[in-house]
Parts: sequence; C-alpha cells; structure tokens
Amino acid sequence: MARSVWKGPFVEQSLIKKVDKQKDNPNKKPIKTWSRKSTIIPDFIGVSFLIYNGKKFIPITVSEDMVGHKFGEFAPTRQFFGHTPADKKAKVEETTKSSEKK
Repeated sequence: MARSVWKGPFVEQSLIKKVDKQKDNPNKKPIKTWSRKSTIIPDFIGVSFLIYNGKKFIPITVSEDMVGHKFGEFAPTRQFFGHTPADKKAKVEETTKSSEKK
C-alpha cells in the first residue's frame, strides 16, 4: 500500500540535516545511512551516499532519475548467483542413472 499523498514523502530528518551541512562543506565525503526506507528528494541530487544493505555499505551518487524512489531500491540485500549450468545438471543425472543400474 502506498503512502498517503497529503503526508508527502518520508525522509529521515537526520539525512536532510546531513545533506544541508554537506552543501556548505567543500569536503565531499559520502553520507552513511541505514535508512533504506527514506525517499530520494530533489535536494539529494549530486550527493553521494553509502547505503547499508545488511552486510556492507553500497556507494551511490544520486541522479535526477532516482528522485521519488527509495534508497533501498539501489542497494539489493540478496545476491543472485545464477542458475545451475546445464552441463553440471546433466553430469549429476548421468551419475545417478549409472548408480541405479548397478
């Protein structure tokens, strides 16, 4: 279910403060955040973030296309290792059939 329109987008207040502080500061270090639920707003464009995915921090620089999305969408929490290759699967089936014949 989506958030009510009258409430507006959810953004962690600490994130807004950190972005405002960084715009004044010439040293552009990425901002670490654990708030995957925060919505990206236009003020964040061009700012670098380190988003925690549960294991490590994923570096992200916000662009115009990201506005309106959540930070969690850009830091996946699961890693896909791919499907089992067909040649491996065939080899396992051959060994199973040969052991059944004996």
